[in-house]
Amino acid sequence: MGRAFEFRKTRKLKRWGKMAKTFTKIGREIAMAVKEGGPSPESNSKLRVIIQNAKAANMPKENVERAIKKASEKDTANYDEMVYEGYASGGVAIVVETTTDNSTRTVANVRAAFNKFNGSLGTQGMTDFLFDRKCMFKIDAGDLDPEELEFELIDFGAEEVDKDEEDNEIIIYGNFTDFGNLQKALEEKGIEIKSAGFERIPVDTKSLSPEDEELFHKLIERLEDDDDVQQVFHNLG
Repeated sequence: MGRAFEFRKTRKLKRWGKMAKTFTKIGREIAMAVKEGGPSPESNSKLRVIIQNAKAANMPKENVERAIKKASEKDTANYDEMVYEGYASGGVAIVVETTTDNSTRTVANVRAAFNKFNGSLGTQGMTDFLFDRKCMFKIDAGDLDPEELEFELIDFGAEEVDKDEEDNEIIIYGNFTDFGNLQKALEEKGIEIKSAGFERIPVDTKSLSPEDEELFHKLIERLEDDDDVQQVFHNLG
């Protein structure tokens, strides 16, 4: 199995732990997708994927429809994607992806979290060399053969195709710039995408002392509790 798949399997970081926060985050993604490509999933490929992610998160259909309708209104807030980078106590790199309608508020909250737990917020791009950016798709394994599927998708940007036996899923990784190519290829093959998104896979991982690791986990929890934060990535082993 590939490095990206193994990283996903061993990752300790929880994702979108509370349902209400999950729905808030997906709602913002819907708003951005609708503003960018319109309210019709048929013609808006980005929105199609987000709707699948909402289904995977058990977000009620009426919530999704309400979010699309609200995003279509002229007075709906505009969200921007902002990325913040820094280091936790002990030198573990952290990347914080956010969607926000008030960047002043968001950066203040992120900085306060880093400061509270002996971390340091840095400048954008300072940790780029520590991570590989990948797109990721999850589909039902069914009767599909991962090796055969990888052969079929390699020309569309697939780099790793692995099977998660526990969840009976096939997980496809590619360079983040090939997201659209892989989405189109899967849809044209009639393969339903269960969920999709982007990952930052650490090139190398670090370890921490027990004291620093405790501060690290508190920092991550604080960041993930912020409604503006979409995802948090790190290189703790």
